[in-house]
Amino acid sequence: MRLRVIGCSGSFAGSRSAASSYLLEQEDADGRTWRVLIDLGSGAFGPLQSVIDPAQLDAVVISHLHPDHFLDLTGLEVFWAYNVRTDLPVLDIHAPAALCDRMRGVMGRAGDVPDGVDCAPFRHVVITDGYTTQIGPFTLEARAVVHPVEAYGFRVSAGGAVLAYSGDSDTCAALDELARGADLFLCEAGYLEGRDDRFQGVHLTGRRAGQTAARAGVRRLALTHIPEWTDPADTLAEARAEYDGDLTVVRALDILEVAPRA
Repeated sequence: MRLRVIGCSGSFAGSRSAASSYLLEQEDADGRTWRVLIDLGSGAFGPLQSVIDPAQLDAVVISHLHPDHFLDLTGLEVFWAYNVRTDLPVLDIHAPAALCDRMRGVMGRAGDVPDGVDCAPFRHVVITDGYTTQIGPFTLEARAVVHPVEAYGFRVSAGGAVLAYSGDSDTCAALDELARGADLFLCEAGYLEGRDDRFQGVHLTGRRAGQTAARAGVRRLALTHIPEWTDPADTLAEARAEYDGDLTVVRALDILEVAPRA
């Protein structure tokens, strides 16, 4: 399984990266490459186009409906609805139940069909706690995590490898379960200990991300969702104090291979 970091800036697009967006790629038994996009936050549709033709997407999965995780679906919708190609299939968007209402509000319309076309380019598949689905070679499981809005983390299996993605979450049992034994744990660390203690139930710190990874016994921890005003070295140091395994901070356009345990 291959993970391409499209955007990883925390809470808003930064000067060096768009907001959260991650592309998963996996070949099936017939050699066809499947592509699933997890989150498409503010600013991410631009760099996505530098990595692939968005028409190659097989599905999109949205962890929650904060703008830094879903807002550039508006650009993808325009791309899909008005493309010069007329053979694009309806694209499945796996997302919390309120997605359609949110898109209508952003786009200023009453329904789900864009102006000037006769059908919706997307099919909304509702995510709930415990939701599981198969997308080509990918098996995806969603669990509700702790955040101010309805939010999910994911466990994705393909080719014998396991990727866990925190979405946005503070410490919780569901996050530990999603990460348990994962080959790669892509984990947000938007806060720092001491500086951000006044905020509860919103984001992990580097320390809490490291503790989660250690409890879950993950093989590799990749920190993400670090905001513009935070030095990634500080987040890394917090996590390193709690987790002694393979540890990195992701950057925009990084490519991470997710390999199964030997």
